[in-house]
Amino acid sequence: MNHKIKIGAVILAFLAAVFYAINTPVSKFLLNNVTPTFMAAFLYLGAGVGVGIMYLFHIKKEEKAERLTKQDLPYTIGMIVLDIAAPIFLMIGIKMGTASNASLLGNFEIVVTTLMALLIFKEQVSGKLWIAIGFITLSSIVLSFEGSGSFQFSTGSLFVILATCCWGLENNCTRKISDKSTYEIVLLKGIFSGGGSFTIAMVLGEKIPEMIYIAIVMLLGFVAYGLSIFLYIRAQRNLGAAKTSAYYAVAPFIGSFLAFVVNGEKLAVEYFIGLALMLVGTVFVVYDTMINHHLHGHTHTIVHTHNGVTHTHMITHEHEHNHFGNEEGHGHKHEDYINSQEHKLAHIHG
Repeated sequence: MNHKIKIGAVILAFLAAVFYAINTPVSKFLLNNVTPTFMAAFLYLGAGVGVGIMYLFHIKKEEKAERLTKQDLPYTIGMIVLDIAAPIFLMIGIKMGTASNASLLGNFEIVVTTLMALLIFKEQVSGKLWIAIGFITLSSIVLSFEGSGSFQFSTGSLFVILATCCWGLENNCTRKISDKSTYEIVLLKGIFSGGGSFTIAMVLGEKIPEMIYIAIVMLLGFVAYGLSIFLYIRAQRNLGAAKTSAYYAVAPFIGSFLAFVVNGEKLAVEYFIGLALMLVGTVFVVYDTMINHHLHGHTHTIVHTHNGVTHTHMITHEHEHNHFGNEEGHGHKHEDYINSQEHKLAHIHG
């Protein structure tokens, strides 16, 4: 890959994580003037409208095969419904708790996504990822209890964890249609999920915020949800899914730092313990996603002569190889001669 293209892709991936990270601390500030359900509604509507405008300039270039079909409908509906519930839970959790804890708890989404992929979609989970799940879960437990010597469970943390559970399942639904138009997926997410949350807010009788706050929230939604996903996909084209996902694991730490800058939140002892555990878990996530797992096939052709008769045996087996980063696949061929027993071994390594 061209060095400049790779550097550009890394910058896009990092920007995607930063844009997503600003959601929690800025939302905490805006929730003083916007109710949680309307907040969730206008965040997604902002993403849908913003990416929809971008789509107008791209739609003529898009292949028909990229567009969603009837076969994609179950996963599309699941994605939308879960995207209605998740941001509402998150906004309630942020309003009731601290933005710093909510940011770090966001990494619990990794745990839920992985477990859902294992239990529902039968995907394999590596040993390193199991270790990461353990540390992230332990960190989430620590962050979910209130400080000052109290062992009372934080209600705000519970809502944040509910949000990550919804997004974890939603990630698996979206994965099933990820080869389709990204513009169309984000547009549908934004308009229908935002519209669903808006309807719920109206039914609950929540007060419609002032136009200035609606505009600010929609702008935040376009950047933190819509534009973040767009940049993620762009980076993924050159870095691959695994390495790009690794950058997203740092988003909660950026959001947690911004919470102290924007919201002026104080640091509790539980936060530092949770931070340390979450860092360890995230290191294992990043390392695991930077490793390329693939099977190597070996074919052994053994030709030997016994009492003047030539015998040929074919033996084939596979084993897993791990390569760090984007290291290209490789293959080589070598032959060994065992003269003492008149054996010839041709070993094909591919």
